Amino acid sequence: MTEKRWLATYVKMHHEKRVRDRLTEMGIENFLPVQEEVRQWSDRKKKVERVLIPMMIFVRVDTGEQRTVITLPSVLHYLTLRGEHAPTEIPGEQMDRFRFMLDHSDSAVSFSAGDLQPGERVRVIKGSLAGLEGELITVEGKSRIAIRIHQLGCAVVEMSASMVEKITNNHCPL
Repeated sequence: MTEKRWLATYVKMHHEKRVRDRLTEMGIENFLPVQEEVRQWSDRKKKVERVLIPMMIFVRVDTGEQRTVITLPSVLHYLTLRGEHAPTEIPGEQMDRFRFMLDHSDSAVSFSAGDLQPGERVRVIKGSLAGLEGELITVEGKSRIAIRIHQLGCAVVEMSASMVEKITNNHCPL
């Protein structure tokens, strides 16, 4: 059996949760980045799951499972970099940091496909994201920490600059 690796899978619009549920039933490890938020209607409030990256779900698969996933009706194709034919592997360390940010952030996480300018490498030292490493950036005068998934873009969460410390060694890749 080949080693499992993380791949980004494109799915039909609004089919992300159905694909997640089907993969889970099949015993295939997957990750759909969602965040709970409260929606306000005129007569009530309701907690809903918001999909962070529309039309995308991450799967951790071996070669056999990779072939099985692509045969599902709502799955379109794997993320492949321009000029390449094989699906692009998402490094496990980047997925771990992204999942940690989503699981432990007290603030809403946003995702930007645009490439952010590299900033100062920082480690969160206080709060629910303590231990998370990323880049400190400033957007509209507010401090935010960004976790880069090189093939896709950056997940960003607002954070006070007092909650982070600068990382002095430069050998840790983002």
